[in-house]
Amino acid sequence: MSLKSKNIIKQLLLDNLSATRQLAEKLSALLKIGDIIGFEGNLGVGKTEFCRALIHGLGYKEDVPSPTFSLVQIYEPPMDDLKTAPVWHLDLYRLDQPQDVLELGIDDGFDTAITLIEWPDRMGRYLPDQHLQILLSMDDHEGGRKMIIRGDDHWKARLKELNLDDE
Repeated sequence: MSLKSKNIIKQLLLDNLSATRQLAEKLSALLKIGDIIGFEGNLGVGKTEFCRALIHGLGYKEDVPSPTFSLVQIYEPPMDDLKTAPVWHLDLYRLDQPQDVLELGIDDGFDTAITLIEWPDRMGRYLPDQHLQILLSMDDHEGGRKMIIRGDDHWKARLKELNLDDE
């Protein structure tokens, strides 16, 4: 399913990067193992910041660097932590061919973690249809962001819990 064929769940205007981070932390409360979120947008619109805030919202306290050069950064909870889900954070900007994503072991991430993918279009046909799509762009006022959230009916029902009308 391409981005264009997904239903728009919500369009938001976020006043600043802080509001973007707050929304990411709010979203983190709904996520579970097997969830896949793709982040689209030009360089510098806040994809990595959103992922960073989401990962922190999931309970990880360490630094969350951009995986631009490593392509994937994996966050594993301590062995005695049964509540925190593992997270795979991918930045596929430098991916040459869609099939190269298979070398990253991405199927393991899909099955055993929450997967966050920057530049998911680089995956081509390897991107699962049931992912949630977040498109970020700059707004006209300084520091503001426009966000379009797209997904299927499953995601639409789950995101109702966020009360996005309050944003």
